[in-house]
Amino acid sequence: MTTTAASATTAASATHSSHLSPAFPGRAPWGTASKLRAWQQAAMDAYVQAQPQDFLAVATPGAGKTTFALTLASWLLHHHIVQQVTVVAPTEHLKKQWAEAAARIGIKLDPEYSSGRLGAEYHGVALTYAGVGVKPMLHRNRCEQRKTLVILDEIHHAGDSRSWGEACLEAFEPATRRLALTGTPFRSDTNPIPFVAYGDNGDGIRRSVADYTYGYGSALADGVVRPVIFLSYSGSMRWRTRAGDEIAAKLGEPMTKDATSQAWRTALDPKGEWMPAVLSAADRRLTEVRRAIPDAGGLVIATDQDSARAYAKLIREITGERATLVLSDDGGASQRIDDFRQSDDRWLVAVRMVSEGVDVPRLAVGVYATTISTPLFFAQAVGRFVRSRRRGETASVFLPTIPTLLGFAHEMEVERDHVLDKPKKGGEDEDPYAEEADLLKEAEREQNEPDGTDDQLPFEALESEAVFDRVMYDGAEFGMQAHPGSEEEQDYLGIPGLLEPDQVQMLLQKRQARQIAHSKRRPDDQADLLEVPAERRPVVTHKEMMELRRELNGLVGAYAHQSGKPHGVIHTELRRVCGGPATAEASAGQLRQRMAKVREWATRMR
Repeated sequence: MTTTAASATTAASATHSSHLSPAFPGRAPWGTASKLRAWQQAAMDAYVQAQPQDFLAVATPGAGKTTFALTLASWLLHHHIVQQVTVVAPTEHLKKQWAEAAARIGIKLDPEYSSGRLGAEYHGVALTYAGVGVKPMLHRNRCEQRKTLVILDEIHHAGDSRSWGEACLEAFEPATRRLALTGTPFRSDTNPIPFVAYGDNGDGIRRSVADYTYGYGSALADGVVRPVIFLSYSGSMRWRTRAGDEIAAKLGEPMTKDATSQAWRTALDPKGEWMPAVLSAADRRLTEVRRAIPDAGGLVIATDQDSARAYAKLIREITGERATLVLSDDGGASQRIDDFRQSDDRWLVAVRMVSEGVDVPRLAVGVYATTISTPLFFAQAVGRFVRSRRRGETASVFLPTIPTLLGFAHEMEVERDHVLDKPKKGGEDEDPYAEEADLLKEAEREQNEPDGTDDQLPFEALESEAVFDRVMYDGAEFGMQAHPGSEEEQDYLGIPGLLEPDQVQMLLQKRQARQIAHSKRRPDDQADLLEVPAERRPVVTHKEMMELRRELNGLVGAYAHQSGKPHGVIHTELRRVCGGPATAEASAGQLRQRMAKVREWATRMR
């Protein structure tokens, strides 16, 4: 290290907190503290030593990118390397969040700036990528007039469209310094990301090159983020295709891409039984976590606004408490997120808006109730739950048993780069990103966008039932299939909310051993059919079973009309009271027991 670089690094270490305002750190959930975390200081040292115009910092969601960036901004202002700061964020909510965080360390950013002269009391502005796209020359002129640090938050969004990328290049090319931040530096497409360097490691494929990387695995080892327990739910699905065919399948079983997508949609249908069962399980998990973390909250990430509203209604029926509903086109959405963050309410339901960057550190339980299946979105969604406030906190995320999602869950600790070149199709070089790109395109399709199926019947989810499938943690799987409400399921839902990572592993192993031993001792008449050897199962014809299921569904429908409760909620309650698996897997005796119970409930209401 040269003498100049060494003295600069020493200055960075000595001044990173001394010149900050007394308001810093202000609020602990931001991860700010009187001393920087080890990775933040290491990134500061790397920056000060190199003094680059462009710097890409990749840090896992929840690690404290905001604290690092604002500390660096404060240092650059303090040393007169820059005179003003511009922050570019993906959403309106996030730019306001940046302005609030900056104010706590004495940097005043105007989140409402649109044009004209900036007020003398401000050190800079907070913008959105969309805003830059509208007026790139305005922001270029500002960079040319004064030495500017541009902080590009979640820089991969600058590749969302060619116009956004070109606008960022045009607006910030004359900036004195540019700091790019991301927790997920990979995209499903090959749009180049502005101000990001790409290198070829010898295989002919250019990948993004970060100046400093702090991955989930490192953050977990340092206690900076929470370990994540993934709870996967399978079950029987039945749906009607657009061609009019009725199809039945089990979630997670090998099937075609289209069938997997349709089974997934069926599971997430709020009118079925799968979602009420999973939401009930997630709420029981949240109750357990709140024993150790009293303000712990849960988040349901929905595919669309109609589903979000329906899930919020289900939560109200299951818990008796109203869920906070956040819809992206609602003007009060940002305020509702802030209100939820500062409250101790249990549940938040949102459509994508809370999937990236939004700071609600008390979120500890999540339900992934969306059909978006790209690694970028999954990582950002899980990132909402990993922000650690004290040692021992764990995060729990509920998933449908979809192979793509299970793969992402197993690869939580894998560091990725943005790939600029994709292999050519054909043979061994067939594009591994094609399926993901198609799914992203379908997920982002406008509701009124034609897709060539106007002459076909609408897709219709007919029936769904949930089965607890497995628990995934640290690359390993635990548990055996069990019906919702069973002791086996509760064994995993009841894991304490405060545990060290090695304690989680040990406890999961013990629970699995106990579940296996209990399953072997259970009498046949009390066991799920999937636990009983075929030769010991009662002989009931397929036609008789169909009639029993039809009769039960009819009774549930009548009671739903009488009580006003959704079908799925009633089926879930029947399984909780009577025991046994989902209707499609229940024995004749279990079905008759449920019919007797629903008749009993109906009689009481008369």
